Amino acid sequence: MPCGGQGRCGRCAVIVEEGPVRRRSTQRLSPEDVAAGYALACQTVVEGDVVVTIPPQERIERRLKESKRAVKVELPFPYDIHDQPIRKIAVTLDPPSLADQTDDWSRLQRELARRFDLRDVQVSLPVLKKLGPALREGEWTVTAVLEMDAWDRPEGPPRIIDILPGERLESLWAAAIDIGTTSNVVWLVDLISGQVMAQAADYNGQIARGEDVISRIIYASKGNGLEELQGLVMETLNRLLKKVARERGISTDEIYKVVVAGNTTMLHLFAGIPPESIRLMPFIPVVNHLPTFPARDIGLGVNPEATVDCLPGIASYVGADITAGVLSSGMCEEEELTLFIDIGTNGEMVLGDCTWLIACACSAGPAFEGAGVVHGMRATAGAIEEVWVNSETYEASYRVIGNEKPRGICGSGLISLMAEMFIAGVIDKSGNINLNLPTERVREGEHGPEYVVAWADETAIGEDIAITAVDIDNLMRAKAAIYAGFSVLARSVGLTLADVSKVLIGGAFGQYINVEKAIQIGMLPDKPYESFEFLGNTSVRGAYYALVSRDMRRRVTEVGQMMTYLELSADNTFFDEFNAALFLPHTDLTQFPSVATLLKE
Repeated sequence: MPCGGQGRCGRCAVIVEEGPVRRRSTQRLSPEDVAAGYALACQTVVEGDVVVTIPPQERIERRLKESKRAVKVELPFPYDIHDQPIRKIAVTLDPPSLADQTDDWSRLQRELARRFDLRDVQVSLPVLKKLGPALREGEWTVTAVLEMDAWDRPEGPPRIIDILPGERLESLWAAAIDIGTTSNVVWLVDLISGQVMAQAADYNGQIARGEDVISRIIYASKGNGLEELQGLVMETLNRLLKKVARERGISTDEIYKVVVAGNTTMLHLFAGIPPESIRLMPFIPVVNHLPTFPARDIGLGVNPEATVDCLPGIASYVGADITAGVLSSGMCEEEELTLFIDIGTNGEMVLGDCTWLIACACSAGPAFEGAGVVHGMRATAGAIEEVWVNSETYEASYRVIGNEKPRGICGSGLISLMAEMFIAGVIDKSGNINLNLPTERVREGEHGPEYVVAWADETAIGEDIAITAVDIDNLMRAKAAIYAGFSVLARSVGLTLADVSKVLIGGAFGQYINVEKAIQIGMLPDKPYESFEFLGNTSVRGAYYALVSRDMRRRVTEVGQMMTYLELSADNTFFDEFNAALFLPHTDLTQFPSVATLLKE
């Protein structure tokens, strides 16, 4: 559940039918709910034998996008797709004899130096144990899998990752991974062709311990929480690695290199590094750029000697997913002023061109992910994802994920609903619901004024699905934080959002945002539709680029180094911009000319 057991989200409500329990908190439950037996599971102590009814839970049915087919991914720049450090070399040795008593390792070193000019080759003890049996099984021919260099040792020396009997040059495998707070993605890459040969995605197992990074940081600080969270993400990734390997008919031991992108908290948890300092003033992570390490150090399910290379981050809330996104979006290669955004619980954004970049992160909160909204839910089956409100009758129509009866409203549906209510006059620019409209859909509810989107007989939950004044306030704050972040970022370098030529939207949520509706509520800058570009998962794509090209790997490091981080909590203008954006679409309507025109019409 979203809050990871802190009693804030109210999503774990259950009904105590019989037996003694002690409710430590009834936050988000009304007295009527408590009288009916409802309790927050995470805040309730069982004090005897009990009978508990668990209401229907969300089914995750909007499956994450994946493909079993090979995918041709073009590099956006003139870099060599085959310039990567993993090599396979077949070596045939003279067999030993009574006249030649040279040991196996020295014999291999001698041949690598003589035939391939490879000197000072490094090997680990586990790989060395394979050498003797592999030589004899392969009748003195072996295939050495070598890493010629790594980002932190660009001049070498070479390191042997694996030794295989015989000549095995037909394939060479690696993986690009994105560790998202919500979902994990794995791309299996053939390093010989440079192409993505299989993809898999699933929800991050850590969701069971909190949906947002702060919840997980808190969980990691208690007991063995850190080890548990690392185990959960490793379980998810290893399952995905097995899946893509099985689709190509290979063993996961044949995956010899992994490049990983993710936000700063996710990479700390992935590596088992305590993330507590990330949420404490002055918000400093343990490390922004992890050194490379072998997969065996963390139990990642690839070849134990495979190098794991985590891309560089910038700050506590601008991580490697953003540097990877900037790299793969190509914005650092453009001359025009570009805004790159990744909208989630934290809204990360980068402004710049090919000569400079400045980044910030704003806490938008989980409202657009369905949390903190009475009938909010994830983008799963039964979620209302698009709403239309008739400006004459004020009646609502909607589209539901899975084409079934609605159970709630997801983030894209909330954006759409707010915009429609505003344009139709159901709410004013302050977000207040007009209770004087000639429709039964506006009314006083348990939480104050509300607008009914779906009547009880239309829904799967047997009750009206409505948006309340409190919900609207939470959404207004979330959209205001995002827009204020844009504005402060531009103003900090003497520009305005009007100077921005292109807006690039990365991340999974961005794919479902209706740009027109997001502009109408003042969440995105008022630009022509063609100024926006939806890029999908830019994080895993950036990891892929860094995997197949040394130049791209160097480039992502340069991107990190050239990016200036702006801490909004230390910027005095953010509060002013935030307050100015707490209206629909904004206090300054001149920033939204298309919305002003629409309101006149």
